[in-house]
Amino acid sequence: MKTPTYLLSAFALLSAISSQGLYAQGCIVARSSSLSGGPENEGGYMAPGEFEFSIGYRHQFSFRHFVGDVEQTQRIAQGTEVMNKINLLNYNLNYQISHRFSVQVDAPLLLASRRSNNSPFTTTTQGFGDIIFSAKGWLFDTRENSKGNIAISVGGAIPSGRDNATNIVDKLDGKGPVSTLVDYSIQPGSGGYGIALGWQAFRNMGSITQVYFNGSYMVTPQNTNGVVRSTTAQPLLQQVSISDQYLLEAGAAIPIRKLRGLSITAGPRWEGVPAKDLIGGNDGFRRPGYALSAEVGAQYVRGRHFISATVGRAILRDRTRSYPDRVYGSHGDAAFADYLWLASYSVRFGGPQHAKHGAKMDPGI
Repeated sequence: MKTPTYLLSAFALLSAISSQGLYAQGCIVARSSSLSGGPENEGGYMAPGEFEFSIGYRHQFSFRHFVGDVEQTQRIAQGTEVMNKINLLNYNLNYQISHRFSVQVDAPLLLASRRSNNSPFTTTTQGFGDIIFSAKGWLFDTRENSKGNIAISVGGAIPSGRDNATNIVDKLDGKGPVSTLVDYSIQPGSGGYGIALGWQAFRNMGSITQVYFNGSYMVTPQNTNGVVRSTTAQPLLQQVSISDQYLLEAGAAIPIRKLRGLSITAGPRWEGVPAKDLIGGNDGFRRPGYALSAEVGAQYVRGRHFISATVGRAILRDRTRSYPDRVYGSHGDAAFADYLWLASYSVRFGGPQHAKHGAKMDPGI
């Protein structure tokens, strides 16, 4: 039985689960992408020889400080809060090798700024982040499982983005303009290699609703990236940590019956940085923590084209203790956003169905 073309799934910033552009949850650097639900949201599984190109956009403004899950409301009252603005474009190219296997390349472009409310200057960064190459495989034959399936992805991230960007700023201290290393939360790159792991599971319930559960985890075997952020800090905090990141999403998508191709989506999103990595050491400065958000969105598919827009409202934020925090008996803070804004555009091309049908996609593949 073919799944209707108007059955869409939630939270698609990019169409491939292994797409993992550089994203940041305020001061918490979370480099996991938003994931799709099932493939039927974009007109069915991709066919052998088919390409898909996606452009994703993410925006957030972080200014609320937390220590653990307790908001430090005095920071706003005192005018000492740190404000991060993240604008990120993520470019993804996906190629379908066979009915079950595909390969992807993902390149994020970051434009970000950071400023303390009581500071005389703002630091900014622009540039491409760490590029990821990955492969994905569906566990079950896509030609026989249009109602549900599970995919596993694995890939590698290369440190192509800058991790030591500096700005020339005037601190108004009488010393004139000086070169300042920008905070690691707005650096385009992490400075280390990574192993990108992910899964994607979906199931169609009845004739219209789809439920899904997706996840990704970036493993970073290296300890620190060698960037010295401070020569006066305690030894474990002088360099920048290369930290793991993760993302979990679940939810449901329901189509609007009277508007073919349009659906609404809803569900939770949990992303963050662990205090300790799966592999390697945990030295260096990091701001571990997580944000749990409730997201709603709308998505539209027409022929080869797919558009989505999603907004997430944070309902739980927690800046957990890092390994150095525990060693030194401290507990640092971090700034989080109230809202997360996501949007994307995808288009498919190539493959036998486009050669045969032109611009019209065969949704039953």
